[in-house]
Amino acid sequence: MQFLKRKLVISTIVPMIALLGGCASDLIKTRPGSDRVSVADANQVGSCQSKGKITVSVLAEVGFVSRSVEAVEANLLQLARNGAVDAGGDTVVKGDEPEFGKRTFEIYKCRP
Repeated sequence: MQFLKRKLVISTIVPMIALLGGCASDLIKTRPGSDRVSVADANQVGSCQSKGKITVSVLAEVGFVSRSVEAVEANLLQLARNGAVDAGGDTVVKGDEPEFGKRTFEIYKCRP
């Protein structure tokens, strides 16, 4: 009987956690203009105007299930693009990643 209860709990909770992990990507809103924000390397922004830094973070784990690296990176990048729009920038450069799910980006204005 105990085995059946455990199996029922696992078969119910694991899919719920997986669904929540997938939904985390949908919770990040896309700001108007963020689709025009470019991602560049540090050596490509020498003639650009610095608009500052932004550190963004997203949920890297849902319960005991880690989200995929690709999903986490996509969320971090979208948050950085949103931040660039807010700061008047049009380009971001990836910076330090002190922990999985957190990254610093430099924001630049490169286009007139």
